[in-house]
Amino acid sequence: MSDENVFQIPTPFSPGVGYGIVVGVGALFAIGMSIISWVLSRYMNEIQDSEMFMTAKHSVKTGLTASAVVSSWTIATTLLSSTTYGYRYGVSGPFWYAAGACVQILLFSVAAVELKRKAPHAQTYLQVVKVRYGKAVHLLFTSYSLIYQIITTVNLLVGGSAVYASITGVNRDAICFLFPVGVVIYTLMGGIKATFITDWAHTVIIYVIMLMSLFVLYATSNVVGSPARAWELLSEAAALHPVEGNADGQYLTMRSQQGGFVGLVFIGAGFAACVDSQLFQKAIACDPRSTSMGYILGGLSWFTIPFVLASTFGLAAAAMEHLPEWPTYPNRMNDYEVASGLAMPYAAIALMGNGGAIAVLLMIFMAVTSAMSSETVATTALVTYNIYQAYIRPKASGKQLLAFSHFVTVGFAVFAASIAVAFNHGGFSVEFLITAIGIFVDSAIVPMACTIMWKKQSRLAALIAPLIGSAAGIIAWFLTAHKNEGTISIATLSTNEPLVAGNIMSLTAPFILTPLITYLKPDNFDWNTFKEKIKRGDDEHIVVDGRAVNIQSAEAMAVLAEQEKHEQEDDRILVKARNRSLLLAVFITLCFTILWPIPMYASSYVFSKGFFTGWVVVLFLWAFFAASVITLLPIWEGRGPIVMVWQRMFGGAGTPRIDATGTEADSVTGSTSPVEKMATPDDMKA
Repeated sequence: MSDENVFQIPTPFSPGVGYGIVVGVGALFAIGMSIISWVLSRYMNEIQDSEMFMTAKHSVKTGLTASAVVSSWTIATTLLSSTTYGYRYGVSGPFWYAAGACVQILLFSVAAVELKRKAPHAQTYLQVVKVRYGKAVHLLFTSYSLIYQIITTVNLLVGGSAVYASITGVNRDAICFLFPVGVVIYTLMGGIKATFITDWAHTVIIYVIMLMSLFVLYATSNVVGSPARAWELLSEAAALHPVEGNADGQYLTMRSQQGGFVGLVFIGAGFAACVDSQLFQKAIACDPRSTSMGYILGGLSWFTIPFVLASTFGLAAAAMEHLPEWPTYPNRMNDYEVASGLAMPYAAIALMGNGGAIAVLLMIFMAVTSAMSSETVATTALVTYNIYQAYIRPKASGKQLLAFSHFVTVGFAVFAASIAVAFNHGGFSVEFLITAIGIFVDSAIVPMACTIMWKKQSRLAALIAPLIGSAAGIIAWFLTAHKNEGTISIATLSTNEPLVAGNIMSLTAPFILTPLITYLKPDNFDWNTFKEKIKRGDDEHIVVDGRAVNIQSAEAMAVLAEQEKHEQEDDRILVKARNRSLLLAVFITLCFTILWPIPMYASSYVFSKGFFTGWVVVLFLWAFFAASVITLLPIWEGRGPIVMVWQRMFGGAGTPRIDATGTEADSVTGSTSPVEKMATPDDMKA
């Protein structure tokens, strides 16, 4: 079916606008990151060796970690599907999407800290798996991670190309290949550090547009302009086309059967992201003392993306669809437009005209490219360390690993774009891809977590539990679809009940299988094995007395020996951080999934005009909190290095020197590498 037969409105812009944004903004970021990489090399003695490329030398601070978490979790589907759920189910859709997909970030903070404690020199999580279980389990987990990363990257391109085609009329296939161009350039120039810096810039832009849209809908719009008017329009919409399964058919209620299913789907589908090695890659790049709060703040801040954006554009779509300002008026959106995630761009056009469409295009571009950058670095690390080094060239030097990683970066972009083109022509929607992936990979979550948190898990359990869990999830998915609809197709498999059955079965089966198989012959793994067998890259450079020297030099070895004296203190700090993360994660998860929504669901309460106004106030407060944390905290933490770079560029201060007190930081990320900057015991306590 051609685009002309499914989109009801002509494209607001010409294809030149779409191509111009993708190519122009992509080039801007590529040039900007290239300049930053040169500045760091010239004025901060930063050398792009394999350790810097893959791990940023384990040194990124809390603010950039939080912004990277938000950016990595904010894919095109986050924007499009959450808005679609708001349009379909009312206020429950945005909340359940946000809650269902947020708890994984919070709980992952515990695993991130444990990884930092037990394998401080790991370049990828999968190296840990190979050391503990050997080849078979390593290849299995590598396959799960690689499948997820490919599908996620393809999903980014499919969703982004759909929106650009609907608004500008560009060729979807061409856009799939153009999106990665800038990403590849700045990733090659700056490695994972480039992704952290560009993640911050991308996320700031998304928050600015989010706040602007929130003000337009609930304060300044001539069509809506206040919570009271939005409440009236949503009530009118419910009278015209009641929502099946909602209390009184209303949009303004948390009593929504399908909205509740959305929460269950994304609790399952969201955990699939924990299989994604890029999430571990960000944890590996963190400063040990920043990991816990980086992920907690990142999770709380990300909650606002679907919650606030979908409560803006999704509710606007539901409220305005019966008004003359709506793009398809007097028709409602057809099924193809809804499945393609066009509730967001259509609502933006109705609220802000063509300026709203441009804002959506920018947000989609930021979501696609920032998340793709993270996936590209993670996939590069996975293939380089866990396939090339592990099985093809075990004695590869750091320089050889870096050269191969550059090849993989380019190759992965071309491969993902090619698969996305195939998916475009295969009729797969972004919603289908993101909600179904958990069925295939969720079964690996429990064994992966136990790998770094339970020394008794056996090799057999780690091998068998994921395979049985995946099979059980797929069977439950297919059987539920057949039972409910009488047939199995993409359409029937995309409905909520089969997705809930498949995702939850895949996620929960290993909770029973893993301990059951383990206790046939439990292991007793020595955590110190990770520290003994996983080493730094031999091409790594560190700064000693203002000079970048190779890690194998005598000077560097002396610095490393001094650093190792503080590892015990680091471990105590990380244990406290782990316990804090566990308590906060459990408490916030209970609030999001039970204490907040369940009483409102059980009471079948329909929002009054006053209550909805209070709900909107919460949207504003949470949006400002998240935007402030993500925008300002990285700048505050990096203020010292930023000033130093400025002074060296324009004040003639010369190259950096590391004195006895260790007062120099290593880069504009505000990071402090435990190798490059020797922390004193007092620093560690602080």
